Amino acid sequence: MPAPATPLRFTACRMRLIAALLRRGAAGLRAVLAALRRALARRHPAQAAIISPSRCTVIEADHAVRSVQSARLTMDPEDLERLWVPANLENLARTYWRFLSRVTLGLIRVIYEADSRAVVLLARPLTLLRFDAPQYTLERDRGTVRWMIRDGLLVARDGRGRGYLALDVRREPRRADRAQVLIEVEVANFYPAIAARLSVPVYERTQSVVHVLVTHAFLRSLAALDLARSKVGRLAAS
Repeated sequence: MPAPATPLRFTACRMRLIAALLRRGAAGLRAVLAALRRALARRHPAQAAIISPSRCTVIEADHAVRSVQSARLTMDPEDLERLWVPANLENLARTYWRFLSRVTLGLIRVIYEADSRAVVLLARPLTLLRFDAPQYTLERDRGTVRWMIRDGLLVARDGRGRGYLALDVRREPRRADRAQVLIEVEVANFYPAIAARLSVPVYERTQSVVHVLVTHAFLRSLAALDLARSKVGRLAAS
């Protein structure tokens, strides 16, 4: 009779399953997002251009990942003045989580708690990522929201509590009577479990690809200027 699987072997099998799902999802996601991009571009009130550098994801020797995706939104100045209020930084954060759920057809959900945000596959205990509550920084022409990464199935054990996810919004000078905003989505000091338990190439061909595709799609979707209302409303009175 074969020996029962050890927890380590079970975890490695689970990582392989997640990697296979991510690889298959990335292949179909490219076509879906390309079609969605063409359809939505015709009716958005703003224009979104991806300006991420070619090497937008860097993996250090210790498997720490930093990935930055950037877009420039161009719109009517009146639209920007209407949107440029503190509460919309929080609403932008909520819009990110709403998009993540929509683009995965509800397979991925975000659970809000007083001191955390959990990204789950269908339901707990399949918590892919768990974050601390967001931290907001507000300046005259810039706003940042940051979530520290606690743990989750996609986080290597040694990387728990070390990385963060951030959204950064900066107002830029006008060009030809059009207002411009630079938006960046950054993941920094993130230690992926797939890289630690399988390999860096597997991570690069699966989770990393899906992250970039989804983030670019999110940034393009902001051209609709349709922000979700925050579930918490912490900045509503600012």
